[in-house]
Amino acid sequence: MIEEEKVIGYDEKVNKAFFDIGRRKMAKFKVAAVFSDHCVLQQGKPCKIFGWGEEGRVITVEVESAEGKQQKVAEVKDERWVVSLNPMKAQIGVRMTVFDGDRENRTYTDIAVGEVWLCGGQSNMEFELQNMTGGKEHLEKDHPNVRFYYTQKNGYMDDKFFQDEGNTSWSLFGPEDAKAWSAAGYLFGKKLSEALGVTVGLIGCNWGGTSASVWMRKEALLEDKETAIYWNEYVEKNKDKSEEEQIKEYLEYEAYDKAWFEKSQEVYKQQPNISWDALQEKIGKNLWPGPINCRNPYRPGGLYECMLQRVAPYTLKGWLFYQGESDDHRPVMYKKLFSRMIQDWRELWGEELPMIFCQLPGNRYQNDPDYKHWCLIREAQEEVSKMVKDAYMSVLIDAGEFNDIHPKDKEPVGERMYRTAMTEVYHMMKSVEGRTPAIEAVKFDGRNAVVSFRDLGDGLEVRNVIGRDKPISGFELAGEDKVFYPAVGRLSGTGVVVSSDAVPLAKYLRYLWTNYPVQVDLYGVNGLPVPPYRSSKTDSFEAGTHATEIQQIMTV
Repeated sequence: MIEEEKVIGYDEKVNKAFFDIGRRKMAKFKVAAVFSDHCVLQQGKPCKIFGWGEEGRVITVEVESAEGKQQKVAEVKDERWVVSLNPMKAQIGVRMTVFDGDRENRTYTDIAVGEVWLCGGQSNMEFELQNMTGGKEHLEKDHPNVRFYYTQKNGYMDDKFFQDEGNTSWSLFGPEDAKAWSAAGYLFGKKLSEALGVTVGLIGCNWGGTSASVWMRKEALLEDKETAIYWNEYVEKNKDKSEEEQIKEYLEYEAYDKAWFEKSQEVYKQQPNISWDALQEKIGKNLWPGPINCRNPYRPGGLYECMLQRVAPYTLKGWLFYQGESDDHRPVMYKKLFSRMIQDWRELWGEELPMIFCQLPGNRYQNDPDYKHWCLIREAQEEVSKMVKDAYMSVLIDAGEFNDIHPKDKEPVGERMYRTAMTEVYHMMKSVEGRTPAIEAVKFDGRNAVVSFRDLGDGLEVRNVIGRDKPISGFELAGEDKVFYPAVGRLSGTGVVVSSDAVPLAKYLRYLWTNYPVQVDLYGVNGLPVPPYRSSKTDSFEAGTHATEIQQIMTV
């Protein structure tokens, strides 16, 4: 643990200001905003209903459902109350009333009981249904039993924060109401609802361009000297600035950014293919994400406090998560950061919920070299899936777009998260259908590398090629000198044999070790792609320095 005096700074005053504002706003009776008409409660579990109130008051929650009427009470302690309901079976038409003694009450109707998942991460989870490939058709033709709650996006607890939060509510699917829903989350929920025959509730809790550190507590970051850099950098940047100065600085940035965006849209209308550098030369430098201070939502811990804590501990089945792009500047640290984030969320909910997360797809900007730093993020994600209990990875290596960090086809994302859930969480799909074959080991035999697989299921198949021999692209081999050359793989029994004329004595192997693979050939018969792999971390690989300008803002 890092000594407190090394990290303490003006941020402590800012945190206290947040807390004081919260206490002032929450002292009166309040049910958390995530409860509203049309909300979805998790079936088969004791659902937690929670909010704030006057110290010592007794809160009563009364629920009328197919099981009859149940009534639960809790006393307000530290201005917070939590009631735990008896488990209910899947149904619709539930009614709930929350009483603050004999003073006030809140009544919620058309509540469904079904399956509830939280959709977390950055812009590829945030990416809206209306903007995805085929999104318009989904909005016009779908009739899903899916409901959605969007946690308000406001990174600073001022009066506007609580006013906006009070205006949030669950929404039903409709051509207009569902436009801004998470496309990936919706596609997952639609399939899950159809498979289980119940209402699926999705809680959107995501923000484009965010590091995993934004979704973690300060204390969790400070437990390790490496991850502490996220917090220490933030403190160092603001140690000599008052809260008022930080707010003024950020508001000035917001005004600049709004004007810059409007100018950029005008330029894009006239020159849709203008380069990022040329655009900035024409209208000025893009300053996103602005000064990382107490007002900026991208500060470490900011959205843990202002979004995640606002919906916790809402009773869930699990989490869906799509993130990692914004930590590519520190890819070696990502395994430690991400695994601790999962633990932090489990501590917040008080439950070891399953985490289904997306391995980053292929991506490279046209003007960038292949830094290969996303290779390390993907490797870290796979290692997290092996080391963290009930953390499951959905492979998306073939689902990226060249020169666009936001792939518009989200069908593979929703489909693969769904198959992961059905296999690993609900146990209603066989592993041969839901698990992707992955390289397990490599045996070097002269010029050949013999590759074996785990979760092989019904076997492997090669796509994107013609001919009986079916060469598999994406492999590289190296000898003792650790210089890698392109290699060709071919199916052999239940595995793959890889060779290269340039490597007479193979010692190291890589597969799809690139930020953006132009072609992905190797799949399971179940249609899931084999994820990237390298046989050794001592293969002399070092990710290139990601020092160029951001080519495309990582928000949507």
